Amino acid sequence: MFAKPIPGRTTAAAEGNVVLFLIGMRINHFWGLHHWLPVFVAMPRMLRELSRDPESGLLGYHLLTGSPRTYYVVQYWESEEKLLKYAAAPRQLHRKAWSTVNRYEAKSRQHVGLWHETYIVPPGNYEVIYGDMPPYGLAAATGTLPLERRGRTARQRLAHGSRTAGPAGAGPVEK
Repeated sequence: MFAKPIPGRTTAAAEGNVVLFLIGMRINHFWGLHHWLPVFVAMPRMLRELSRDPESGLLGYHLLTGSPRTYYVVQYWESEEKLLKYAAAPRQLHRKAWSTVNRYEAKSRQHVGLWHETYIVPPGNYEVIYGDMPPYGLAAATGTLPLERRGRTARQRLAHGSRTAGPAGAGPVEK
């Protein structure tokens, strides 16, 4: 039921770009239940659909709440292409849910707010460390490695797989 912590310090086994997708909703009017409840229940259904299909590109996710009004999901994707393919797929739940939201937008806009953000993060622009933690976040999505495999310092881990600055004045060097 509960993941067992990995002793010591670890990092994520991510290679290449990290595709981070944040999506959420804000309940603007609690009494408009029939407007926001369909939006609220749609996301878990989509996540189940994606989780059943290993080829979908969804690597992992976390459901979070910011307050009694705000709910969001942090998602890690294999590629931006797979994320966009899912978003546009006519037979997938996302397309149906988005069509429903758009159809009732004039009425529901006052009751529920929606947002999403997509980040394509190249190597050398992300760094993670976990201490005595079960796999979480990016590591839950991509696997864990002993910290030393990527470097003991944040600077070393940021340099993994990217172009890094060489000695002062020397310009960039290939890793």
